[in-house]
Amino acid sequence: MKQTLLLLSFITLFIGQTCLGAILPMSNEPDSVYLFSYATTKNSNTNGLHFAWSTDQKNWTSIGPEMRFLFCDYGRWGVEKRMITPFLFLAPDQTWHCVWSLNEHTGTFAHAESKDLIYWYPQTYPVVLPDNNCLEPEIKSLPDGKYTVSWISTGGNQRKAFGVTTSDFKTYSQAKEIQASERQNLRQKVSIAGNIEIGTMHKVAWSIVENLLNKQKLNAYRDQQWGETTKTDSLRFGSLKTLNATVTVDNTKTKKISDMLIGVFFEDINYAADGGLYAELLQNRDFEYALSDKEGRDKTWNSKKAWHVSGSGVEFLIDSVKSIHPNNPHFAVLKTTEPASALVNEGFDGISINAGDKYDFSLFAGNPDQKSKKLLIRLTGKNGESYGETTVVVNSADWKKYTAILVAKQTATDAQLEIIPQSSGAVKLDMISLFPQKTFKGHKNGMRADLAQTIADIHPRFIRFPGGCVAHGDGLGNIYRWKNTVGPLESRKPQKNLWGYHQSAGLGYFEYFQYCEDIGAAPLPVIAAGVPCQNSATGGAGQQGGIPMCDMDNYVQEVLDLIEWANGDATTKWGKIRADAGHPKPFNLKYIGIGNEDLINDIFEERFTMIFNAVKEKHPEITVIGTVGPSFEGTDYVEGWKIATKLGVPMVDEHYYQSPGWFIYNQDYYDKYDRSKPKVYLGEYASHLPGRVINIETALSEAL
Repeated sequence: MKQTLLLLSFITLFIGQTCLGAILPMSNEPDSVYLFSYATTKNSNTNGLHFAWSTDQKNWTSIGPEMRFLFCDYGRWGVEKRMITPFLFLAPDQTWHCVWSLNEHTGTFAHAESKDLIYWYPQTYPVVLPDNNCLEPEIKSLPDGKYTVSWISTGGNQRKAFGVTTSDFKTYSQAKEIQASERQNLRQKVSIAGNIEIGTMHKVAWSIVENLLNKQKLNAYRDQQWGETTKTDSLRFGSLKTLNATVTVDNTKTKKISDMLIGVFFEDINYAADGGLYAELLQNRDFEYALSDKEGRDKTWNSKKAWHVSGSGVEFLIDSVKSIHPNNPHFAVLKTTEPASALVNEGFDGISINAGDKYDFSLFAGNPDQKSKKLLIRLTGKNGESYGETTVVVNSADWKKYTAILVAKQTATDAQLEIIPQSSGAVKLDMISLFPQKTFKGHKNGMRADLAQTIADIHPRFIRFPGGCVAHGDGLGNIYRWKNTVGPLESRKPQKNLWGYHQSAGLGYFEYFQYCEDIGAAPLPVIAAGVPCQNSATGGAGQQGGIPMCDMDNYVQEVLDLIEWANGDATTKWGKIRADAGHPKPFNLKYIGIGNEDLINDIFEERFTMIFNAVKEKHPEITVIGTVGPSFEGTDYVEGWKIATKLGVPMVDEHYYQSPGWFIYNQDYYDKYDRSKPKVYLGEYASHLPGRVINIETALSEAL
């Protein structure tokens, strides 16, 4: 066993010396060289800030063609995160500034700064011309110590120059048109590995280039290690022989560990809520699906999605005049001329029913023509066979809730629900629901018994919800607001799901907390830190800004109200609302997550600090969990830890999605952490192979 371990150590040491040997200083290195900065193909995975160096401005050597020293974090993942025509500038205080164009249509440029060209401080995206574009930005020093950022805007056949002034690259003057001759136009073209690149050139000390080279070599070595998979085991370990070993456990040196180490994280992604854990069997029950849910990509995704009519004697309309509730403005109107014509719901790829089980049917209905109407409610198969039926009589002109029970005659996975008016006339319908009575713990508006039990069998000590990115949403208007998810179902506010479909809010905060209580798990709600997802596509691509500061007091109060709703008794405003909903006892909330994988910049820090300080002052018993970005390294990680340490945040939420090799070579990842700083809650992590493949190798590396 010792021989094996020694051999592995020798292999690692030998590889390390071989790869890192070139980092050692050379005796004949130049005093200074030329450094060229540029960006590669607009839409490639390597798009970002690259460097090359030369001693004569003719022969250029790339510092790792795949190495990005800075990449654009503006917009959604994929082709939107683009760095176009970067301009590198060295200020008199020896701070490097980089500005670049984001795309061809946004009146915004990007800015980041660095002391060493390796670690870059948070990016900012000043909106300078909302109705135009911002191309080829550049920086120029002014005599008064300020700077001008200028760019080209194009529209029609015109090409105009504009500029702003700044002293700190945080606040800018109003944009004004300038003469094109006022721009320096310092970008140059050079040939690097046979490709013509456009960028800026600086004469720098060799030590700057050496540091860049060392960083590139270290990253290459690290990527080599982390890229190791079991496919190469026969080569790496082919000479090893099987050894028998006896392991003796010394239990006198055991250490106590937390009993809260293992929990689960629930996010409404891939229909995990509606169509998944939430037991509702009808899709689009409230007719609130909208084209905007899918950003117009699916033209059938509208208020009629999952619904259709059978028979020729019925007209199916969507109306919004005098709806049940402002939060649910759309409803259906059926105008029938021939009885036996039906309104049909297909469920989520069919409705699954079990023979002998009972199902609660309900709907809100009203008679515009004030004539009482009988509705036949049926579960049917594809060939028209009946799986069960019941009736309701709509006897009110105004909205009224009607209920009935359906008993399934047989088991099926592809049933559909039919609503068949038994007389001619018009009827308006909304909040049409079909729910199994056998939910988890028998709760009304509850969860699927099988899926909920599967999670319960893991015995999680906590549940994080309602998501990661879902929590802070796509733009300010899509931030998940907990108050919209409690109360009667018809008053809850559905909205677009960040992952490209729809959230009915049927599975809301009350149901999440109730489920945690049912299985003995601590609830861990995650709320937005006053900012949307940094990958937002609406409300300004990227994290353009947070909730306006004039509205932040109200938002902070929402967070405090959540704690009162969860823990307050019936004498408090929000505690009474919880009690009236059917849960008189407090939910015993102990943890709140503030933020998720956010872009850690001034906008975030200002709002997070407001929320954290308010919770700390009003509810010192609550453990706040902060956020340090989406990865185990980088600007968001470093700046997030700085803020958490400065404020004394009790705990931070780390995330990483990495290769099996990363997990193997980071077995001691937390050994180096300072125990006097915030503790770590690892909210999201996963191992995957290239192509997002998961198998026994990824599972074992996660367990490690």
